[in-house]
Amino acid sequence: MPAPVLRLGLTGGIGSGKSTVAHVLAACGAALIDADAISRQLTAPGGGALQELARQFGPQIITPDGAMDRDRMRQLAFGDPAVKSRLEAIIHPLVGLETVQQFNRAVDAGHRCIVFDIPLLVESGHWRQQLDRVLVVDCLEETQVSRVMARNGFSRAMVEKIMAGQASRARRLAAADACICNESVSLAELGQLVRRLAPSFIL
Repeated sequence: MPAPVLRLGLTGGIGSGKSTVAHVLAACGAALIDADAISRQLTAPGGGALQELARQFGPQIITPDGAMDRDRMRQLAFGDPAVKSRLEAIIHPLVGLETVQQFNRAVDAGHRCIVFDIPLLVESGHWRQQLDRVLVVDCLEETQVSRVMARNGFSRAMVEKIMAGQASRARRLAAADACICNESVSLAELGQLVRRLAPSFIL
């Protein structure tokens, strides 16, 4: 009889520290499947989404080096919900296919905790039923704004617009089976919090 596998969904708003938590869990022995990283690969030079993106949005959406122009696409998508839906209809099925392939490889390699790092887990209509537990990384909304402004160089208005397109903090917390509070802690302290929690997930 095969050993059980725990499918752990990891999510949090932009600037919450979710990626840091993901990498600590991976260091503790979990396999990490990063939906954002898969999406970036699909829209990088040679990526599987580029042909359909150019067909739907025009060749100007592709940069001279052959990648999707992320800034241009972000402006189009945030300015028009229909564009955002069309973009997601291209990207999300491809992300789903690659996610399944990475999951199967991780199970075959003997991993018993698979972490699905999914920024829009709560917003998605299909992810929750595919997961055993959900871990939310939480912080104050003002902390999110200040972190993303410092990290990405975005204006406050841009960060707030991104956050408005994500689930509210209350909605994420309501979906959580477990929560890590990344507020007023150092990176080292955050790592300690994750390592203390990891044994409840990593079998």
